[in-house]
Amino acid sequence: MTDLRTTVRSTPTGPVLEIAGDLDFHSAPGAREVLLGLTPGPGRLLVVDLTGLTFCDSTGITLLLAARNHAVGHQAHIALAGVPAQVARIFDITGLSQVFASYPTAEDAVDRWAARTDSRPAP
Repeated sequence: MTDLRTTVRSTPTGPVLEIAGDLDFHSAPGAREVLLGLTPGPGRLLVVDLTGLTFCDSTGITLLLAARNHAVGHQAHIALAGVPAQVARIFDITGLSQVFASYPTAEDAVDRWAARTDSRPAP
């Protein structure tokens, strides 16, 4: 069992929540508390970086869905980064790969979101 670590950092497009270690029944409540403390603004992007994730059970998947709902509740968007193969497989089987935008790294997610928003025409 690997202890769960969460780190939050700010980017020009919104917060990045890094989750490393085991995301399971025992650790998810702490991660949820950190998540609910984030307030991505309207039109911003919340990135959940899973690069350091070593294990994820159904409680962890539920937390990722809660992250999506949290972002939507703040009129923001969400993207996952560095999704481990075992989690990606679960997402493919359950159809959640259609719900979450996914990028190789958090930097890729931020860069693509910034490029998208920079290319919108001025009102």
